[in-house]
Amino acid sequence: MKTMVFLLLLVLSGAKQFERCELARTLKAAQMDGYEGVSLANWVCLTKHESNYNTQAINHNHDNSTDYGIFQINNRYWCSDGKFPSHNICGVSCAGKKTFPRVMESKQQKQLVLKSLF
Repeated sequence: MKTMVFLLLLVLSGAKQFERCELARTLKAAQMDGYEGVSLANWVCLTKHESNYNTQAINHNHDNSTDYGIFQINNRYWCSDGKFPSHNICGVSCAGKKTFPRVMESKQQKQLVLKSLF
């Protein structure tokens, strides 16, 4: 539940460019350190290299799929943007403030997303 509250607050803040220590404190407060065996250092490193701590980052891939948000959730598997055929495993739109917390809503969805990230 604390994880869900953190993720909701992260997204409701709107477009946000975190500083490294600010994101680390936010993740730690949400008890993400050690979540599914992923250390706080790994979460921070991942978000630095995937989105430069930017919650609104969008990157286009060579296969024409697109990655969205601070963790770069891909529209091929996890969300749908209406522009690319998607499995949309999480059943969410890639756009908008509600995408990220809904992607991480259930334990099963969190595990699927973690598998895609690491």
